Amino acid sequence: MLKIVLYSFLILFISACNENDIQNDTLPNISASPITVAEENQNTEVKLDLILDKPSTQEIIVNYSTKNGTALAGSDYRSQQGESVVIPAGDVNSSITLIILGDEIKEEQEHFYVVLNSAINASIATEEIEITITDTDTQEEIGANPSFEGYESPLEYDGYELVWQDEFEADQLSDDYTFEIGTGSNGWGNNESQYYREENTRLEDGYLVIQAKEEDFQGQDYTSSRIITEGKKEFKYGRFDIRARMPFGQGIWPAIWMLGANFRQVGWPHCGEIDIMEMIGGQGREATVHGTVHWQSNEGYANFGHSRTLQDRTLADQFHVFSIIWDKNRIEWLIDNQSYGAIDIRPSHLDEFRDEFFFIFNVAVGGNWPQYPDETTTFPQEMWIDYVRVFQQPE
Repeated sequence: MLKIVLYSFLILFISACNENDIQNDTLPNISASPITVAEENQNTEVKLDLILDKPSTQEIIVNYSTKNGTALAGSDYRSQQGESVVIPAGDVNSSITLIILGDEIKEEQEHFYVVLNSAINASIATEEIEITITDTDTQEEIGANPSFEGYESPLEYDGYELVWQDEFEADQLSDDYTFEIGTGSNGWGNNESQYYREENTRLEDGYLVIQAKEEDFQGQDYTSSRIITEGKKEFKYGRFDIRARMPFGQGIWPAIWMLGANFRQVGWPHCGEIDIMEMIGGQGREATVHGTVHWQSNEGYANFGHSRTLQDRTLADQFHVFSIIWDKNRIEWLIDNQSYGAIDIRPSHLDEFRDEFFFIFNVAVGGNWPQYPDETTTFPQEMWIDYVRVFQQPE
């Protein structure tokens, strides 16, 4: 009797398996072929066709996502995650709409993928479909081919003496500098996202290089460096020339600036701040240099500044010389020896600027002004400084 029961169960099990196989065999297969699309200057829609090998008596739902290849979501195409497309009963095709992001920047041929994750009432024959993007643009990407060329300032000026310089020709930084480490208070007062480390600074072939990296460290998503000459090299009045090439990218914030030497005693902004140059990364902003002063006025915090936008290059393409000329009457900002603004500091409420100041060189990532990196930002990013020179008038 037991043998009969087992035999009957085995027959039913085999029958059920055969029935399932027959049902699976009857499901239509979904396939798609790789496509090649041309990037335009504007965003464009393209269709990826999904083909069934036979119609279905039931509605089919296909779940899909996009995946990076050499083309990146946000800069080359619009990401789609957890999306679905419906193929009505009786139909044998449908399509997925993809958005190719346009620009005028020359790029190599790139590709990304559409991944068919799952399907209801159908089988997936092609799980991953390659989308190739070709490009006929001719404009070079900002920072794509950085140059060591650019403006160079002289070693002497009429009426001035060279009182201090660093050409960064040594194997390591001199004792004139100190590294500031960590995140500061409230992201150095600006909600910045980096952790400053000594390891992100190096000397290379006569250049000081500060590198911003995307890496998890001490609870931060990025690292960089910030070096100061506080207590070592502090100056009151003169001409200050710094030859440097900037990094680039959304959320990148390089700065060459100065704080009053009494900063530890009176705090900011009572000590005064002189920004010799700042740049905020992001499309359309990387050709603009900003020069600003900050101070504590009777009415509270105050600032004043100027900016200059270059017409034929960016601050990341090649080296520029960022300068201020500072005396008891005024502070003037220059780029490549071309003046682009000044402030009269004779009023008594600007007494902060009649004292000694020290240098700060840093590359911040994120913050209130530039905002934060996005999928278009590439890392690492580097600020290269060729030299720092301080000239003063003989007493």
